This record gives sequence, structure tokens and C-alpha cells, in this order.
Amino acid sequence: MFNVIVNLFIIVHIFPSCLRLCDRILSGSYNDIRKALPGVSVVQVIHVSTAESVDEAITIAPQVDALLLDSGNQSLAIKELGGTGKIHDWTLSCRIRELVNVPIFLAGGLKPENVSFAVEMVAPFGLDLCSGVRSHGKLDEIKLQEFFKNL
Repeated sequence: MFNVIVNLFIIVHIFPSCLRLCDRILSGSYNDIRKALPGVSVVQVIHVSTAESVDEAITIAPQVDALLLDSGNQSLAIKELGGTGKIHDWTLSCRIRELVNVPIFLAGGLKPENVSFAVEMVAPFGLDLCSGVRSHGKLDEIKLQEFFKNL
């Protein structure tokens, strides 16, 4: 409950234009979010791991403004909710993009060596990158340049 109160305090005082939800929420909660935060876009992260992820995306897509397809595992004792540096099955991400009517952002292990293939295969609306362009915990200018060169 404390985290919910802190997050609401931050949202009310920062006035974000977008809210990214990294974990599953109850389906009815999307309406509650929209009522509490009118005008704020809602992006739900889908942790693509099995064919069930496709069904999850299809169910959630009509309730949100976009989906972010990432690697991760919500069923571990300590959940992996992104930032793992691991790629997932991009054929599942491609299938999700074909079946939903909201923009798709692709994440999960994107780096200079694979970004061209990932974009060609999935054709996402946008990309979310992190660990693939970092060295020693910081953004790496050379990796960033290489990443964008390979797009």
C-alpha cells in the first residue's frame, strides 16, 4: 500500500504524459487509472516468454494506449520486470504486433548487433533500450552511435 501512495503522490505532482506499468494489474484497474489520470497515456509491459504472452497482449491491448514487449519473468520469487539484457522470442512479438491495434514498443536485449534484425522482424512502433548500450553501468557513447547506425 505504501508504494501505491508514493507512486500516486509522484504522479500527481509530476504530471507525466505517460505511465508505464511494468507488472500485471487487475483488468478493472485500467479504468481506475484512466479516471484518476485523465489525459495520461497508459503503456502496459508484456513480458514475452510463451505463447500465453500473445493471449495476454490481446486481452490487455484494448484497455491501454500501447504495449511494450520485453523479456522478463513475473513468476520468479523475485520478479524480473525488464532490464535483464536478455532477448525473447521475437516471433511472438511479431505475432502480437499483427493481432493488436495499439502501438508496439520492443525491448529486451536490444543492442547494436541485433537491432536491425529485431526491427526488420517485429516492425515495432518504437524501441526501448537499456543494457545493450551501457558499459560499466553507464550509457556508452560508442555503443549508442553503433546502435543508431545499425537501425
